[in-house]
Amino acid sequence: MEPDLFTAAAEERQEKDPSSSPLAVRMRPRTLDEVVGQRHLLKPGSPLRRLVGEGSGPAGASSVILWGPPGIGKTTLAYVVSKATEKRFVELSAITAGVKEVRAVIDGARRASGGYGKETVLFLDEIHRFSKAQQDSLLPAVENRWVTLIAATTENPYFSVISPLLSRSLLLTLEPLTDEDLSGLMDRAVTEERGLGGAVGLGDDARAHLLRIAGGDARRALTALEAAAGGALAKGEREITLQTVEEAVDRAAVKYDRDGDQHYDVASALIKSIRGSDVDAALHYLARMIEAGEDPRFIARRLMISASEDIGLADPQALPLAVAAAQAVAMIGFPEAALTLSHATIALALAPKSNAATNAISAAREDVRNGLAGPVPSHLRDGHYKGAAKLGHAQGYVYPHDVPGAIAAQQYAPDALHGRRYYEPTRYGAEARYADVVEKVRGRLKGDG
Repeated sequence: MEPDLFTAAAEERQEKDPSSSPLAVRMRPRTLDEVVGQRHLLKPGSPLRRLVGEGSGPAGASSVILWGPPGIGKTTLAYVVSKATEKRFVELSAITAGVKEVRAVIDGARRASGGYGKETVLFLDEIHRFSKAQQDSLLPAVENRWVTLIAATTENPYFSVISPLLSRSLLLTLEPLTDEDLSGLMDRAVTEERGLGGAVGLGDDARAHLLRIAGGDARRALTALEAAAGGALAKGEREITLQTVEEAVDRAAVKYDRDGDQHYDVASALIKSIRGSDVDAALHYLARMIEAGEDPRFIARRLMISASEDIGLADPQALPLAVAAAQAVAMIGFPEAALTLSHATIALALAPKSNAATNAISAAREDVRNGLAGPVPSHLRDGHYKGAAKLGHAQGYVYPHDVPGAIAAQQYAPDALHGRRYYEPTRYGAEARYADVVEKVRGRLKGDG
């Protein structure tokens, strides 16, 4: 049996005893007009409005992908669609469902469409957790419009959703909720009967702290509000105070999803802060990753990349230090590994910066990809096998150690690339020495002096 998203039995239970559901569930919007935030998606004539039958004109794309961080309304929008349309509404979670469940829904949709003329909306939560093969199984149903797919993801769909499915769907990006959005939502939760029904008030200091705790997540805001309200009522108080919030909510959860976009966003911010030599910002992002339970080996790998990408020969000891940090992290693990990661992050952030090594290999690879290569000069070819001499291989090669300075004036690059320069050292840090050396070496290779 396919799992309906909001079954009649569940709705009946909630109607009989609303208090049995969490506050975040009770305050779930019933219409698009009650949705918090996302104004850019809720304008008259928008695809979501047309999807629920509002306005005139075609419904637009048959399928929709909702992309955004947790707690900003992806599931809520799906719920609103289910309430506003007369279509069959079925939910699957990519965490628990597989191809078998998908096919069952599609078969049911085809039967309903053919036998009863009723269309099906399939809400697929966390579609990024589906493999390529599992996502492929959705294509026939989407392409033939056997179902209207509403898929939700916290990860960048351009990386986590297959291209054929993306091209057949309308991608809607949900924006983080503002403090104003969340403040209004909490006011409604405090006053409305389906919420707290005015049983308690909300002080300004308590509101500000709840907003800090929420970090833009509506579900987290309402969960914390409900806990604080329970604490206030238990003490016989009629207003939620800052002290009550602090007692009810021990600690603000770190706004960081290790499996979602924030995993990459915070890691990117760490590396960019190191690149920009802002040691304090770098330590902040490092702390966020540590507190969120990030794998310390992942952090160490990013630091090793940074050492080559952004520091290079401006500080030749940056890479060995980062490698040593990675080895130490692998051996000791958390919590002590935090000290090692801090050590390495500070050193890299304060090191002189150069991307000359990065630019050098990028330019060389670009030439190779564009076909600029050519044969290896004959005097550099392998001459150790029988018949090599007859081919002229290795003939005329000058062994550098046989000449003063161990630099022989001879051509190393293919003819098409002779004289081309990739490495352009900076004058930052220790790389200034390489800038002097490389000019002298290039002159010697050309036979100048």
